[in-house]
Amino acid sequence: MKSTKIFLGSNIKFLRNQKNKSQEELSDALAMSRAKLNSYENGIRSNMPNEDLVAVAEYFKISIDALLKHDLSKIGEFKLKQLQAGNDVFITGSKLRILATTVDSNNVENIEVVPIKAKAGYALGFFDPAYIESLPKFQLPVITSSERKYRMFQIEGDSMLPIPDKSYVLAEYLENWNDIKDEYAYIILTKNNGIVFKLAFNQIKNKRSLTLRSLNPQYKDYEVNISEVQEVWKFVSYISNQLPEGGLTLDKIGSILNEVKSEVLKFRK
Repeated sequence: MKSTKIFLGSNIKFLRNQKNKSQEELSDALAMSRAKLNSYENGIRSNMPNEDLVAVAEYFKISIDALLKHDLSKIGEFKLKQLQAGNDVFITGSKLRILATTVDSNNVENIEVVPIKAKAGYALGFFDPAYIESLPKFQLPVITSSERKYRMFQIEGDSMLPIPDKSYVLAEYLENWNDIKDEYAYIILTKNNGIVFKLAFNQIKNKRSLTLRSLNPQYKDYEVNISEVQEVWKFVSYISNQLPEGGLTLDKIGSILNEVKSEVLKFRK
């Protein structure tokens, strides 16, 4: 029978360094001798008593299962902060949304790009680390943050004019869907419609749904049950090599943009 690799020692050392703590400082915090801590970190001693294991897990705010079974140095700071914030299936016992993500050689989160040609594949493989790894990726130092996760999606069609067709929308991952703000723009992955870029109206508490609206008034609002939603990404900015489509007066453009929250306009500027 294949044995499961245990990462306890290397994880303790990694988490200690993340907190910039010396072995002496950590051993004092855990009421443990430095020699004992050193033996765990270096694999000299592998059987940690339950009371020590609980103390380590509580100190670093990481579940015991994650401490033992997952190489925390390989998951990236964003996912690590999610675990430390309590978004860990082993702690809560709930079916949480697990975000597949990638990091560079320095363990810094990448910004993955989902072009139009990858939309169908993304709808099927958004949760698959191997698929996410296959996407184009880049770094943007001005917005990279260990506390936030960004991804870029290419949109198509005219439903969000004056944002042009084929634009690339930069968006921030939204963990808690209850935080969706009315009239704010989001990239939303749904089971039936795939990736859509819309203004959202949050009706989760009352109707378990979102109402989605296009910036282009020619398109009608429609409702999506929250059970159909798979991912939500909050609009940050967009990149396009096109000017806004002609035929729109300044008054019309202003009227359309007034439907977007001031925070969206701030990001666009």
